[in-house]
Amino acid sequence: MNVPMPARASAALPRPLVVGIGDLAVSQSSGTLVTYALGSCLGITVYDPESRVGALLHVMMPSSSISPEKAELNPYLFVDTGVPLMFRRCYKLGSDKRRMIVKVAGGAAPCTAGRDADYFQIGKRNMVQLRKLLWKNGVLLKSEDVGGTASRTLTLALDSGAVSVKSGSREAPL
Repeated sequence: MNVPMPARASAALPRPLVVGIGDLAVSQSSGTLVTYALGSCLGITVYDPESRVGALLHVMMPSSSISPEKAELNPYLFVDTGVPLMFRRCYKLGSDKRRMIVKVAGGAAPCTAGRDADYFQIGKRNMVQLRKLLWKNGVLLKSEDVGGTASRTLTLALDSGAVSVKSGSREAPL
């Protein structure tokens, strides 16, 4: 078994740290984490206000069972492998599950605007997988901006835990 790709940890962040598809960033410093182009993908943030640990994960698919080889190379591509690793990384920096605030954006069906069906329903399946995983582990989802057809940008401010979502010209706190 290959060792999972290391998640990026950061010291001081002078400018936003961009989290790409299938990527995770965990930090205990000030600054901003951002991920772009959340269509059917999910951007998941966690923040512990006491330890001031924050993380942003950009997952693409719900289940690693569709490609165990890819999951072995990059577990952050999948909800079922990336989310547990994100929590473990936060625990190592002093976070406690009971204090962690979890928020999510994405899960859209961007290719179906004007169509009747979203055949693969990846966005919906990503959310179902996330909800099951969180429920199974006794973690509550604080807020979400999911579904629809629009792509989103998700930002986590590490000094405060504030999360915002931008879609088109609309930007709002999450």
